[in-house]
Amino acid sequence: MSDEFRTKSSSPNHGCETSRSVSSDATMQAMKHVTRFRQLSGLSLLICSLYASPASAVDDSPVLSRILFGSCIKQDQPMPILRAIVDERPDLFIFLGDNIYADTSDMEVMRAKYDKLRADAGFSRLIATCPILATWDDHDFGVNDGGADYSMKVESQKLFVDFWNDPPDSPRRTREGIYDAAVFGPTGKRVQVILLDTRYFRSPLMTGDQRPGGRYIPSTQPDRTMLGEAQWKWLEEQLLVPAELRIVATSIQLLATASGQETWSNLPLERERFFRLIETTNAGGVVLISGDRHWSELSVLEERVVYPLYELTSSSLNQLHPRGTPTMNMLRAMPNTFHRENYGAIEIDWSRSQPSLRLEIRDLDKTVRLSKSLSLEQLKPSDSN
Repeated sequence: MSDEFRTKSSSPNHGCETSRSVSSDATMQAMKHVTRFRQLSGLSLLICSLYASPASAVDDSPVLSRILFGSCIKQDQPMPILRAIVDERPDLFIFLGDNIYADTSDMEVMRAKYDKLRADAGFSRLIATCPILATWDDHDFGVNDGGADYSMKVESQKLFVDFWNDPPDSPRRTREGIYDAAVFGPTGKRVQVILLDTRYFRSPLMTGDQRPGGRYIPSTQPDRTMLGEAQWKWLEEQLLVPAELRIVATSIQLLATASGQETWSNLPLERERFFRLIETTNAGGVVLISGDRHWSELSVLEERVVYPLYELTSSSLNQLHPRGTPTMNMLRAMPNTFHRENYGAIEIDWSRSQPSLRLEIRDLDKTVRLSKSLSLEQLKPSDSN
């Protein structure tokens, strides 16, 4: 991304007009160019929602080649990894949830924790470097392992969209839940980012005996939901939007098998519904990203799906897992996992006749700890090849 575009990034709770007023002549020309795009439908994109459209991209919109992401950041602890992320000069950064550890029903306490994150110098540098997208997980939602029964979810959503600077007409300011989506790039290089909300509507989870990951066990009760019907209908519409690559951000893991922890596998009917939705919409290019676990790993599902589904889990940005060993995951794509501070990367090479991507986990020193290369051709339903 050019320096002209980077200068337009604004921090949470700073308006677009301030950013425009200090822009250079070159930047003003760039802004005249990008303002032809339709405004995002409420994405927490910290450049006043000028880079992408929720339904279709403009042919001369910016191309994404380096997308970084991460999760689980304690606002009271040092965040040196943010410097490494800034050094990478990403085209986009996605916060996958647990962006603060609020864990409260007191909105003043939650607001103070957001203020603590906003005041961090590394965070300020990051949001001035590139566009930012964000969804939440349980701790910034407001309660550990929380779901639809959290009593302050309406108030928490308001604080969330205020902090991430959603525009006044954002649907996330008027509808329930913080799910949203956008498309970046011209035809042939379109990247769709889908942000799921796995908290606001999620039914209570069943519990059983304690296992290494926790006490949660799968439930096949048909009335239990992960996303809620409104979000499911919206997701179907999004998967019909044209795109070459679709990054689906789910705060908790979708592919990993149930080992007591929070995962989509605790609601297997909902997990299966996701797989069938990819099939019925004929949506190609889906790659999952997730956080939550305080370690990183790559999962893959190759059976009962129309093409291999990969999920790169990145966690945590500034915490260490106390146990230091992962829970069982029968869909782990490689035997090794990584348990130090880390962030995820999706590097896209559009220059080839068959575009390719690399899924990577990188550490504090920007060293690659996990890596998998794919061709976009591998992520297509067989009848679309």
